[in-house]
Amino acid sequence: MERTIAVIDLKSFYASVECASRHLDMFRTPLVCCDPNRSESSVVMSVTPYLKKRYGVPNVCRKRDLPDIPGLIFARPRMEYYLKVAADVVRIFREFVSAEDIHVYSVDESFLNLGPYLTLYGVSAEEIAERIKKRIKERLGLTATAGIGDSMFMAKCALDQEGKKAPPYVARWTKEDAERKLWNIPSLERIWGIAGGTKARLARLGIRTPRELGEADRDFLEEELGVMGAQLSDLMQGIDESDMRSPYVPREHSLHIGQTLIRDYRKEECRLLFLEMGDDLRRRLRKEGMLAGKVQLGVSFGAMGGGYAKEAAFSYPTGDRCLIEELTLSLFSGIPEGLPIRQLHLAYGSLSPDEGEQGLLSFSLEEVEKRRSLDRSMDRIADRFGESALLRCSSLLRHSTARTRHGQVGGHRR
Repeated sequence: MERTIAVIDLKSFYASVECASRHLDMFRTPLVCCDPNRSESSVVMSVTPYLKKRYGVPNVCRKRDLPDIPGLIFARPRMEYYLKVAADVVRIFREFVSAEDIHVYSVDESFLNLGPYLTLYGVSAEEIAERIKKRIKERLGLTATAGIGDSMFMAKCALDQEGKKAPPYVARWTKEDAERKLWNIPSLERIWGIAGGTKARLARLGIRTPRELGEADRDFLEEELGVMGAQLSDLMQGIDESDMRSPYVPREHSLHIGQTLIRDYRKEECRLLFLEMGDDLRRRLRKEGMLAGKVQLGVSFGAMGGGYAKEAAFSYPTGDRCLIEELTLSLFSGIPEGLPIRQLHLAYGSLSPDEGEQGLLSFSLEEVEKRRSLDRSMDRIADRFGESALLRCSSLLRHSTARTRHGQVGGHRR
């Protein structure tokens, strides 16, 4: 069977959704997805192709970087609505391929395994992609772009380097195009999967362009970079054997929560924020029926840069509020004093199924069960009336972020 992969991307997704909901043409409309009431340093989630082409505005920038032009439309982000539209797009994919042949890569981008369907439909991969694009346009008013290849890597490169850029918004790259197209990409960081760290390591080996990487000896790359070197060598020859139908099984399951603060916070203010984040994270832990084996805590400092991160394990997996908070605050105490804090991160790792806690020697079984019963009651109230229905009294303090976070999805308004 011919191996054919397509990756479908929704052009300027958030901005295009806002234009579609207003019956506006995003190619003629100066619209940005950004809350007009937030600070000048707020992130602009998306801008229309009109602003990119006419004013050179990047798709993601800061509010202060926007041009001062008449008629600029600020669309307040609506994350719940965007996720609903993204789900509608996936439902359209399901009309063409089965669920096992869809890999949702991000909210606006998905890989489709088209190989098994070429004979069924009796048309080319390009024609299937065009049909999908047309249906998305007709039903949702969104413009989709596509990259097609004989692997996920070549399909993604075709999309990023060619398919996104101009009508008909479809491009195909195969292994045979590696030297002619892949090697001629202007810079390494424009290749999918090569980030700043990898680029720096390659530069230390005297490799600074895609062509130099493609021509490099595979054994040399493997010797210097290990498995990653061999993988890079194969990819630059257009070889990618990853199988979309093989599910990814993480070695360790964990739950994470984080937030970026709107101003510099003092360490003493962040204590409450970590407790609030822990309340939310433990609720997720209970919903998944899991116990935590360790806690990971981290912060990023303000303009000075840098940060602090530390983790510690329990003697046995637990979901007990007192034990988890005690370990969290122990990690928190190690944060340096007097530094401005802008980002917080909290995670529970080494998760295991909740089959009853063992070894809670610090507390009587009656105490433990009483807290578990209280937690379950609080969960039922939150499920019925919302996450902010029950909060700590300290969450009424001005520096609390719990109520704001509960009104957001992905750091943006619902």
